[in-house]
Amino acid sequence: MLFGTSSSTIGTVLLAVIVFVAIFGTSISPYDPRDVVARPYLAPSAAHWLGTNDIGQDIFSEILWGTRVSLLIGLIAATAAIVVGTLVGVVASLAGGLVDQVLMRFTDVVLTLPFLPLAIVLAAFLGPSLWNTALVIALVIWARPARVVRSQGLSICSRTYVEAAHALGGGFFHVLRLHVVPGVIPLALSQFILATSGAILTEASLAFLGLGDPIQKSWGTILYYAQARGAFLNGTWPWWVLPPGFLISATVLGFALVGRSLESVLMPRLRQH
Repeated sequence: MLFGTSSSTIGTVLLAVIVFVAIFGTSISPYDPRDVVARPYLAPSAAHWLGTNDIGQDIFSEILWGTRVSLLIGLIAATAAIVVGTLVGVVASLAGGLVDQVLMRFTDVVLTLPFLPLAIVLAAFLGPSLWNTALVIALVIWARPARVVRSQGLSICSRTYVEAAHALGGGFFHVLRLHVVPGVIPLALSQFILATSGAILTEASLAFLGLGDPIQKSWGTILYYAQARGAFLNGTWPWWVLPPGFLISATVLGFALVGRSLESVLMPRLRQH
């Protein structure tokens, strides 16, 4: 069961809190994070729980609104990456031969490229926006799920019922739709959870380097403005840097714990190979 271990329970609780904040954060936010509501660089108080930034915007409200942005980018990027990775993996495993070799060699090339430098180059080329950031992340993380799904697809294609389907005249798309795709969906689901974790961390890295959308502030964008506006020099870093940094770490951990637990539940034999 998914809740059979303490790690899966911790991960689920963490994600439940993050999802709740992402959905209702804009409603429970005390201020609009785009509004100047007080003097700059105020320390935490009853009116501003995490103080204010360099232009007087409420940091706590920024973080609440940023939760939705960070999670949305992560989910969009992970969805695109898993769709592409699963498609490449199942086609390669079922087609075999030259198709398999070409697809896997291209996948290997993507896997060998430096991950973050590639994302930085693509993000700088496409420009800062929420959708561009999600696209960049999807382009650099699809290869690993493709490799994993292909391995599972090869295992499925070697089974007796798939060979029987071929022998009875089942075509490529018939076998793909009825046998291979249903067999890899559980693994693709666990890979989606893990890909979301990586996507959120990658988005935070790009945003921290100034390559995120400056209008749609994510946790990474908040960190970028904090270091760019002197948070480490004027002593405001404990309430400007630590909270978004902690939330990024907690969210990535939550997805990782749930993803690993889901993987072991849905694919119990995976770790034996």
